[in-house]
Amino acid sequence: MDLNAMLRSSGGIDAIADQLGIPRDQAERGAAALLPAIVGGMGRKADADGGAGGLGALLESLGGGGLAANVTGPEPTRVEDGNAILGGIFGSKDTSRAVAADASQKSGIDPALLKKMLPILAMLVAGYLSQRGGAGGGLGGVLGQVLGQMGGSGGGLGGGLGGGLGGVLGSILGGAR
Repeated sequence: MDLNAMLRSSGGIDAIADQLGIPRDQAERGAAALLPAIVGGMGRKADADGGAGGLGALLESLGGGGLAANVTGPEPTRVEDGNAILGGIFGSKDTSRAVAADASQKSGIDPALLKKMLPILAMLVAGYLSQRGGAGGGLGGVLGQVLGQMGGSGGGLGGGLGGGLGGVLGSILGGAR
């Protein structure tokens, strides 16, 4: 389950580029730099809630699989839904700003642009995970697969937040869990 490939094939990267008025390659670089923190934040949320139930309830309350369709569809993107996801997984706007600053250092893209990209990308990821989680294995299983592919390992939710993802969020969040 490669989220980068899913974003390319589903039209997510093109939707980000169109909505932000940036070249496709810049949207792809920004998404690649932000994805580990978004998926890691979702994993942390699920771990903190004792499983994916709390995360799943949050995503379903915001539209579940329809979140991705909202971004790639013809209607205006409900960015407030993406901001609600970010609030749920990061806890504060300060953390979102830190995520954008970290991704900026890695990608060379302006952090102000990455802050605009964050809620859109969070909606795409949440929608994709919701769709896949409903197809069997549940959200926890799908999230565990994604975390495993992105470098997470160890305990927690079917892959936890060890390795690279734990380092990314640990440095951004000051190591607090």
